[in-house]
Amino acid sequence: MCNLYSMTSNPQAIREIAKVLEDRTGNLQPLPKIYPNTMAPVVRNGDNGRELVMARWGMPTPSGYLKGHKVDRGVTNIRNPGSAWWKRWEGVAHRCMVPSTAFSESERLPDGKSRPVWFARSDGEPLAFFAGIWCRWTSVLKLADGETTDDLYGFLTTEANQEVGAVHPKAMPVILTQPDELDVWMNAPVEEALRLQRPLSGGLLVPTEALNSST
Repeated sequence: MCNLYSMTSNPQAIREIAKVLEDRTGNLQPLPKIYPNTMAPVVRNGDNGRELVMARWGMPTPSGYLKGHKVDRGVTNIRNPGSAWWKRWEGVAHRCMVPSTAFSESERLPDGKSRPVWFARSDGEPLAFFAGIWCRWTSVLKLADGETTDDLYGFLTTEANQEVGAVHPKAMPVILTQPDELDVWMNAPVEEALRLQRPLSGGLLVPTEALNSST
């Protein structure tokens, strides 16, 4: 599961690549480490076209898993969009794109400990997008805050490709890099859009250590 990523790209690049018509993020600063239940930018379909907004990472947890819990810590990664719980948010109105410059997976070491391994695009382009969904939801995300209404998001995962699978074999985010993929995810009927739930082709990602050592 991806529970840590970064977004350090220029906001102008996000607006241009994602065809954003309205930016509601204000003075968007680089976010080198984005964790669950924190705010980050997403691109969604608004009344006047695509808009860039801030939302909290973690979709509502299915009610059956909340019994005995006072706080909903949210679902960051969505593997099974066929579930009835997620189907309500798979239409165009609730799809979003999550800008990312790198993401981290946890590598298990021989001594039983783990370390984060960061992955970025190998072609030198800094920006990619996760295929996500969002909703507006009332719940208790933090006990100290009580019940609040928030814009929440999560992103789809799929089988790991060659590079990610060497570190974390179970899954990786659904990553969109091509303009036509962005348009399909944001505009197409759900059956067509969900065909994008596939691993990124091999060779298109590289650990950031490798990037750093080659420059």
